[in-house]
Amino acid sequence: MENELHQISDHSVCAAQIDLRRVRTNPDFWYPVAWSRELGREKAIDVRFAGRHIVVVRPRSGVPYALDGLCAHRQVLLAKGEAHGDLLSCIAHGLKYNRDGQCVSPNVSAEAQCLRLRTWACREKDGLIFVFMGDQSLADKTPFPDFPRVRDRSYRTRRFGQVVNCHYSFMHENLMDMNHQVLHSRLVGKMKPRFLGMDHGDDFVEARYTFARTGGKQPLSEALIYGQRRRDGRDFAYRDVMTIRTQYPYQSLRIETQGIEDPVMELWISYLPQDREELTNRVFGLLSIKRLKVPFLLDIAWPIVVAFTERVFSEDREIVELEQAAWKDLGGDHNQEVFPVIKQLRDLLRRCGQMPKSAEEADP
Repeated sequence: MENELHQISDHSVCAAQIDLRRVRTNPDFWYPVAWSRELGREKAIDVRFAGRHIVVVRPRSGVPYALDGLCAHRQVLLAKGEAHGDLLSCIAHGLKYNRDGQCVSPNVSAEAQCLRLRTWACREKDGLIFVFMGDQSLADKTPFPDFPRVRDRSYRTRRFGQVVNCHYSFMHENLMDMNHQVLHSRLVGKMKPRFLGMDHGDDFVEARYTFARTGGKQPLSEALIYGQRRRDGRDFAYRDVMTIRTQYPYQSLRIETQGIEDPVMELWISYLPQDREELTNRVFGLLSIKRLKVPFLLDIAWPIVVAFTERVFSEDREIVELEQAAWKDLGGDHNQEVFPVIKQLRDLLRRCGQMPKSAEEADP
């Protein structure tokens, strides 16, 4: 027993010494790879997961399916081809594949008919297309993400996301760390965060904050979210509670305010690694805001909310890309973290992610 504990301790120390920015995404989860609106009927699109090309096809009838994205013959990008009925043809030689990845082209050699592509579990839900990129035998056993506010008519949801040039861990840290609100002071005024505590387990870290405005005026977009103007920040200091949770590999943010039963805002967000080194990621976010008492007021003012949140995301994107650039220039992670929540988060991302395969990857 003592030897076993010693081995566990040694493993924990070694894991803590590995550069977090070299830890890979664990593929044994459902990841959004595209918006439903991106994939028309009898169309195909190319998506990437950690450098691997995947083609997602929406057949004439039935649900979308996902295959390896390069033709088994000459490795041509299959999304460049055409979807006919339930089949996908390669643009180079016209070889056709069905949803099982089998080459079913007529009038080709027996060798060509033996060509086969790997298939990936694929599902569509609430405007997102998901692919399970890990052990396929685990797909049906792995919990599928749920975001009920998207289907709740008392909320309006904004779907957003773009490619960000940083390792996904920078994104997790940025959302979890509310001490960086100084970055957004030009948009929301000066905010003083108060840390209420955190919880953590094998696969999650959760932190709770509340805020007081110490300077500046409340922006109109914030008033739309809370459903009221707050002209005197002192009267509303620490009234709202923000709960941020990393439930690996997803993140969520919820704002609850006194006197309102349901959250005034909920965010669900996921990061899809793009390149082989996972130093870029595509963001998929669902931002749901509670509708106001005045009918259609939020709908009328929606462009204001969109513009405001876009500016916030733009500022966050600039910071995480600067952090990534510094990591690259310095040849590794030189961060000296001081916030306990981020330390717990880093431990979680190391524990749940995939360690580098070689010492060369692990060491800067």
